[in-house]
Amino acid sequence: MGPIECALVLVGGFLGGVLRFGISGAVARAIGETFPWGTLVVNITGAFVIGALVAMIPLAGGVLASAGFRDFVIVGILGGYTTVSSFALQSLNLALSGEAFRASLNVVLSTFLGPAFVAAGFWVAGRLSA
Repeated sequence: MGPIECALVLVGGFLGGVLRFGISGAVARAIGETFPWGTLVVNITGAFVIGALVAMIPLAGGVLASAGFRDFVIVGILGGYTTVSSFALQSLNLALSGEAFRASLNVVLSTFLGPAFVAAGFWVAGRLSA
């Protein structure tokens, strides 16, 4: 990856992270924080947007179909906004290409290993700081 691609991902990731912070916080303040509604809203809106973009980009062509647009918007902004959008797209792509087992495995492993590794990291950090 060259310097231009890195810059596009960097700026997009910054914007996506700021969007995530703002939207998640606004939803949490509006609805409450007893459930992670803000994170859920970010994850489902990010998944929707990445799906819509992937479907529309081939039809639009031009600059929207460029690698630079993909780097800035899909990898940068949406990657900074939510990683669940990439996870959802990769799972869908596996399913659509006839890899139902691998798609299911990706969903199951990500769903269960993610929280398990958060717990493991929490446990290790607690042991190291004790």
